[in-house]
Amino acid sequence: MSRPSPLPIQESRPQRKFVENLGDADIDEVPTGHLSRQPSSLTPESPPVTPRSITFSTATNPFSPPASVRSFNGDQSPNMTPNTTHNGNHYPFNEPGPRSGVASLSGSVADLSRMSSSYGSRPTTADTQPRPLSRHRETFASPPSRPLTIYSTPGIAKPKRDRPKSTMLVDGPVLDKPWLGKRDPYARVSYFVTYAVVFLGLAASGLKCYFDYRHVPMIEGNLCPVLDENFDSPEGVFGDNGKFFREVDMSGFGNGEFQMTTASDNNTFVANGHLYIYPTLTSESIPEDAILDGHVFNITDCTFNITRGATYTQSSRNSPLSFNTSAIGSDTFDAEGYYKACSAYSNSTQGKIINPVQSARLSTRRSASIRYGKVEVRAKIPTGDWLWPAIWMLPVDNTYGSWPLSGEIDVVESRGNGPSYPKQGTNYVRGSLNWGPTTWLNAVSKTYGWWKMKRGSWNTDFHTYTLEWTEDFMRIYVDTRLYHLLDLRLNKPFWDRGDFPTIIQNGSEVISLGNPWINGTKAAPFDQRFYLILSLGVGGTNGWFPDGSEKPWLDGSQCGYFTFHHDRNDQ
Repeated sequence: MSRPSPLPIQESRPQRKFVENLGDADIDEVPTGHLSRQPSSLTPESPPVTPRSITFSTATNPFSPPASVRSFNGDQSPNMTPNTTHNGNHYPFNEPGPRSGVASLSGSVADLSRMSSSYGSRPTTADTQPRPLSRHRETFASPPSRPLTIYSTPGIAKPKRDRPKSTMLVDGPVLDKPWLGKRDPYARVSYFVTYAVVFLGLAASGLKCYFDYRHVPMIEGNLCPVLDENFDSPEGVFGDNGKFFREVDMSGFGNGEFQMTTASDNNTFVANGHLYIYPTLTSESIPEDAILDGHVFNITDCTFNITRGATYTQSSRNSPLSFNTSAIGSDTFDAEGYYKACSAYSNSTQGKIINPVQSARLSTRRSASIRYGKVEVRAKIPTGDWLWPAIWMLPVDNTYGSWPLSGEIDVVESRGNGPSYPKQGTNYVRGSLNWGPTTWLNAVSKTYGWWKMKRGSWNTDFHTYTLEWTEDFMRIYVDTRLYHLLDLRLNKPFWDRGDFPTIIQNGSEVISLGNPWINGTKAAPFDQRFYLILSLGVGGTNGWFPDGSEKPWLDGSQCGYFTFHHDRNDQ
């Protein structure tokens, strides 16, 4: 049986050329006046020629666009054909219209996927505007509906969705909003009250800052320079007419310090415009065995005969109310004090060793002193466990008695231990006043303070430590008055400030205490001339380094020197 010949179709209107959007599988139409011919060699995207396709004038796939067709003009809708009315039917099915009486269906199996692909997108309820050329299907969308055959006609009715409902809307009567109809009269008042409180707070803060600034005491008048040293040359510092005096002593200065102070250039020297105080081990000067046992050491150039009792905190335990003790000392030779300050011996049986460290102590006792004024020292504190740097002042004359009756001014003290040291290391600096009727009634706890560097340590750079001192106030600070270690008003006698008992007991002896500063001013004992001291101590048994697990010796032990020396490499 022979296949019937295809029926010719005469189009009464321009033919349509179909373009497939490969990105979304939608079919859009491009109007054209004629069917363009494809090249003789078919593209891979074109289906093979079938008998059904012979109804077209050429043997090409009518559903594949020519290579030149890639987009639509801006005024053409991809879903609409010019000069035609879109009735809702979709490609690949024929639209009813004024065509010839014979309808032609042509295609192939390869066209079936294209025919059904136009129904792959989800129906929308948002609008009916033309869709873009490229659309992305949602991840969890239902699979697209497809016609069972090429003769099936899918439904053109669009599914309807329920209108989304906000969870914020509730069924029921509308809430009453009376403020929309009538403004609350107190609302305006609340604004004015708020702004008024803010303004009053700012004004009060400004007034407080102003009056506090005005009430900060300052040194009035001009200051006359007494000592100005830039450490340009060693001769101007340590020479015969030098401004600083090297004190040579082994006594521990009343604090049980482990070092001996020397006049050696190994421990104090001037270089590059700086004064250096440098501690060294005694084992660098004498053998290690001599330090530990069987040796007597006499220090060279001992200054006890010059400074006896005046430059260190000798105990006044046996004479708590001794007055008018000269800084030079009495005419009676103190043999016990001399041997303690100028010599030492080592005995392993007794646990006594020679001072294991050598350091230095400089003073201006013979060159400069002040009574009221200002002291400024720019210094960099050292780093090292159990180092005790200090910039401080002692009275030229013990007018009110031996230490601490005549007072002591500590401009700055610190510890060389690092910031991890739990008892205030190099990140702390401290200023204080020592005063009291006896050594065991030192009221330093009432007049001291410190400043902590929160991010860093004071040993990393030079800082200016300052004392401002008048008969009305004493202020100690570092770098700026905002960083004050001590700010004390001298408006109250120190005897009343100390709250000392009237009767004390020293062993079996009962002592009646009286005011040692009764003949002085309100600033007594800090109303006399004081001189400057620069020192670097090592260790001690007076409590400056509190006992603890990190400390190798105990303050009450008789073998503190030995324990410190034995554990020196463990620090």
